[in-house]
This record gives sequence, C-alpha cells and structure tokens, in this order.
Amino acid sequence: MEWRDEGVVLSSRKYGEFDAILEVLTRDHGRHAGIVKGGLGRRQRGNIQPGNEVSVRWRGRLETHLGTYSVELKNARAVTFLYSPPKLAALTSCSSLLCLSMAENEPHASLLDGFLAFLDTLEISEDDAISWGPLLVRWELGLLSELGFALQLGSCASTGATEELIYVSPKSGRAVSRLAGEPYHDKMLKLPEFLTGSTDNVTLKDVEQGISLTEFF
Repeated sequence: MEWRDEGVVLSSRKYGEFDAILEVLTRDHGRHAGIVKGGLGRRQRGNIQPGNEVSVRWRGRLETHLGTYSVELKNARAVTFLYSPPKLAALTSCSSLLCLSMAENEPHASLLDGFLAFLDTLEISEDDAISWGPLLVRWELGLLSELGFALQLGSCASTGATEELIYVSPKSGRAVSRLAGEPYHDKMLKLPEFLTGSTDNVTLKDVEQGISLTEFF
C-alpha cells in the first residue's frame, strides 16, 4: 500500500541505530506513524522535529503495519520555537496531547487546521503567554469537542441566562452564571471572559483559568 499526504510532525523517536519512528498529524489519514530510514542522520534529523510541516509518502504491506515514511520539509517551524521556552512548552504540550488522545488513522481535518492556525499565531507572537494563550485554550476546547467532550459555554445550565457567565460546572461541562453559581462557587471551575465575550485586556490569570478548565476535562 502507498499514499501521500501533508501534515505536522508530532513526535520522532529513535528506532535502531540510525532510523526514527515519526508520528505525523496528516490531513487525510489522521495521526499516523512510520519509520524514517536514516532519520537520525544529519540530513533528516532537522526535518522531522515536532511542529514542522511536511509532505509525506507512506508505504507498507498493510494499513495496520508501521510502514516507512519518505519526508519532504514544507515549513521548518520548529527552529523558531527552540529559543523560546514558553513557546516550545506550548508546542510540546499540544503535540503530546494529540499523540495521547487521537486514535490512529482517523482523519480530523478541522483539528489539523486549528493546530496550524495556532502554530501560525505562536510563531509571530511574543514569548508572553498572554498573546497566544487564549488561542491555545480555544484549540484545546476544539480538541475536546473532536473527542466527543464538547463544553457548552453559551448559556447558564441552571437559568438559561447568557450574561455574567463566570463558572463551569465540573459535572456537566456547562456554563453557570454568577448568580446561579455563587452558592457553589468553591466547587465550580472558573470561566475566563475571553471564552464568552471580549478578548481585550486578557491577563495571565485568565489564561491560567482557561488552561485549568480544559485540563480538568
């Protein structure tokens, strides 16, 4: 069997003395792994770093086999993150989440598009997480939705109100208004304003609350 596709490198690890096992989030074949012959060599090693956009050709006897990859570099993003610990941490976190949560060989084109959009923003933003943190949180919410765990943040679970939504129920994953949630505020998750309204004046605390929210679910 043989197919060609494009995507983003999620991980690469040593396989034998000279080769590497490469995982790529591809557009039409989802998360897929393959062996890159000579992947640890000088010519290939830089091409298969997480975050790089690549064009790949996969070959294998059966779809379920590991198979081999031929890799062509399309966009060397990885090098732009190496000198920024916060950005590198964000990239590593996203790549690890995809490797751990996505089933193999199941295409999720919208998730790939969202990942590329996040990488575009991350690449041109400042190191400060305030500039790219809200998009990271939204991308993680999109990942939850793709996995079947979409949060409902548009109205209050108790009253149906659409204003002053500042909590999320840890049981239902639905938004809760200030008034309805106040008696249980110590048990509720915080809902940052940038997920329901204005994205102006985002603080680091807002980003931390958003990450805590997605991390819980």
